[in-house]
Amino acid sequence: MFLGTHSPRLDEKGRIILPAKFREELASGLVLTRGQERCIYVFSEQEFARVHEQMREAPISSKQARDYIRVFLSGASDEVPDKQGRVTIPPALREYAGLGRELAVIGAGTRAEIWDAQAWNEYLAEKETAFSETDDAIPGIL
Repeated sequence: MFLGTHSPRLDEKGRIILPAKFREELASGLVLTRGQERCIYVFSEQEFARVHEQMREAPISSKQARDYIRVFLSGASDEVPDKQGRVTIPPALREYAGLGRELAVIGAGTRAEIWDAQAWNEYLAEKETAFSETDDAIPGIL
């Protein structure tokens, strides 16, 4: 399970050092792809295979499903971290997420997310108030 918030930096070659807590889960390989809210989703190979299998079950007659699958999979890149735990983020994904040098890598349960640090801080500031004011259970969560 991916948890917490980490603050790596993007190096001049477009690489980040994965948080130490995430390395074992991702050591054999990972998949980076476009995430919602302009972040990058990071899946272990096993979790990505599970997500892909769920997508395969979507009806091909659904335009919304076709559109989502196209955007999600066309941005995907399989990567293997080097011995230092570094992984290259492809230029197209760096551009999609608007990544600068300062990053936020957050744990989101079955996946991690890579955000530009400023974008993450703005998102979090906007969402924390709603989070603290939630008084009804969110279906499937609490």
